[in-house]
Amino acid sequence: MSGSGEVIGAILILIGAIFSLISAIGNVRLPDVYTRSHAASKSSTLGVLCALVGTLLYFIISDGFFSIRLILGIFFVFLTAPVAAHVICRAAYRHKVPLTEESAQDELKDYYRENEIRESEDKASFVMDQGK
Repeated sequence: MSGSGEVIGAILILIGAIFSLISAIGNVRLPDVYTRSHAASKSSTLGVLCALVGTLLYFIISDGFFSIRLILGIFFVFLTAPVAAHVICRAAYRHKVPLTEESAQDELKDYYRENEIRESEDKASFVMDQGK
């Protein structure tokens, strides 16, 4: 029975390695920071999770050893990688890193333009209030 556990663990680790390879290729091939962060966050997270779950299953089935460290690793990778990619993309957009020319639309352009107008109006009214 432990032979099947080793096979299941090995298959999950192999799938994780394939997803990590796809992530690395996406980081090299994709044109801008936004699409690269998508490749880095989605597929590498899935790759690391598959590898960690495969390792966890291998140790549970073959050795009967349950590792809380692997569970914590799975949890923290699942939680932090997408959030970090989102924050990086948001910072890049706020610093006006250009989208690739192939991008179909920029949905945030109007939102940030309205906020800039609102902020400049607030600053102007604050300056006028200070002058009184």
